Amino acid sequence: MNINILGTSLKKNEVLFASEFGEGRGTWCGAAVAAGETCGAEFELPPLFMRWVDIVPAHGGRCEIRMDGNVVILTGILENIEEDGTGYLRLGRDVIMFECLGEPMALGGFVEIRTGEIKLYPVNP
Repeated sequence: MNINILGTSLKKNEVLFASEFGEGRGTWCGAAVAAGETCGAEFELPPLFMRWVDIVPAHGGRCEIRMDGNVVILTGILENIEEDGTGYLRLGRDVIMFECLGEPMALGGFVEIRTGEIKLYPVNP
């Protein structure tokens, strides 16, 4: 996903970014970047999420990234959850993998994932 770096925060390597889906923040895991740079980034969601707690059905029918205090909320289509708990969230053309536990959820619908931690890895766009 292409992101535009808006600035840095007081936390080491944390950046504020904007994408076609909205604004968020995450830890940049690459060479230093500055405000105004546009970068290709792969998202990693390190926490283990609980279905129906951290991952909940979303209304509105559109992909979105937004912040709520210290939490980043990713809204997208729940593509799949494998037996081992590996899940796939689609935001436009991009797919973000995550790990989860809990009761089954319907696939193909919009969900929100709330996280306090996103890692961003540089990729060639």
